[in-house]
Amino acid sequence: MTKPLRVAVTGAAGQIGYATLFRLASGEIFGAQQPVILHLIELPQAQGALDGIHMELDDCAFATLAGVEKFSSDNLELAFKDVDWVLCIGSIPRGKGMERSDLIRINGPIFTNTGKAINAAASRDVKVLVVGNPCNTNCLIAMSHAPDIPRANWFAMTRLDQNRAASQLAIKAQRPVAAVQNVAIWGNHSATQYPDFMNAKIDGQPASQVITDHEWLKSTFISTVQQRGAAVIAARGASSAASAANAALDTVKSLVNPTPAGTCISAAVLSDGSYGVEEGIISGFPLSSDGKNWKIIQGFQVDEFSRSKIDATINELKTERDTVKDLLP
Repeated sequence: MTKPLRVAVTGAAGQIGYATLFRLASGEIFGAQQPVILHLIELPQAQGALDGIHMELDDCAFATLAGVEKFSSDNLELAFKDVDWVLCIGSIPRGKGMERSDLIRINGPIFTNTGKAINAAASRDVKVLVVGNPCNTNCLIAMSHAPDIPRANWFAMTRLDQNRAASQLAIKAQRPVAAVQNVAIWGNHSATQYPDFMNAKIDGQPASQVITDHEWLKSTFISTVQQRGAAVIAARGASSAASAANAALDTVKSLVNPTPAGTCISAAVLSDGSYGVEEGIISGFPLSSDGKNWKIIQGFQVDEFSRSKIDATINELKTERDTVKDLLP
C-alpha cells in the first residue's frame, strides 16, 4: 500500500480552508492512488468547527482519505509532526483603517512561530505553500526560521492572480480560457503585482497580436487583475475564498505534475537574482516543474514597460522585507 501523505492546513475551519479540504481528501490533487492524512489546524476557540468538518469528511467516504487529525494552533510542533505538505492558509486579515505595514507586523510573529514549528517537526522535505496575506513576506519570515528545510520548498501563492489574468485575457479575446497559456505573475501578491501579457499566448499566438487593443492590455487588464480581490469583496460582501482555495490547489497540482511545454506556472519563490530581481526576497516568477523539482523559466521577454512594472513590485517587496527585518534571523 502507498504510504499516506500527511497534509497540514492552517486556518482549516475558515472559508478558504473549508473550500480546500474536501478536494485534498478526494484524490484530485495527489492522485487517486495516493492516500492522504489531513492535519487540521485551528485556533483553540474553533476546535468545535473542526469536529463538524471531520464529520463531513467522514460522510464523504473518500477512498483516498486515510485519516483526519485535529490540532490547536497553540501546539504547532505537534500539528506539523512528520507532515509532507503545509498549506498556511490562516492569517490575520487586514482590518478597516489598517495599513499594509500594520498587517505585516501583526502577522510576523505568527509566521515566525510557524517556521520554527515546521523546522522542528515536519518532514525534512516538507513543501510549504503560504496563502495567508501578505503571503510573500509571511513566507519569507517563516522560511527564515526554518533553516533545516530546503529553500526550494517554500512558495507563496500568486496562482490566483495567474488564473484571474488568464480569465480576463480569454474574455477580452472571446476565447475559452483553455486557449490562454504562459501568463506569468511577477513580484508581490498585492496591488503592485505585474500580470505579464507580453509573454502570454492565446491559441499559440502572442496575446498582444490577438488582442490589438494595447491600451487595454497596458491599463485596464493590469488594474483589473491587481484590484480583483477588492472588486469581489465590494460585490459579494466577503473575500474571494472559493477562488483562493482553487488557486492554492492549482499550485500544488502544478508543482507535483510536469508543466506542459510552452506554458508556465506562477508562484512566488526565493529569488536567485533571475531577471534582475534582488536575491533574498520571495517574488513571483514564471516557473516550470518536472513533477519533483521546479525552476525559473529563463528567456521571457522583458521590455521597458515590463521592467518598470517588475521594478515597482520588487521595490514594494523590499520595503516589506525591511519592515520586518528585526524578525529575520
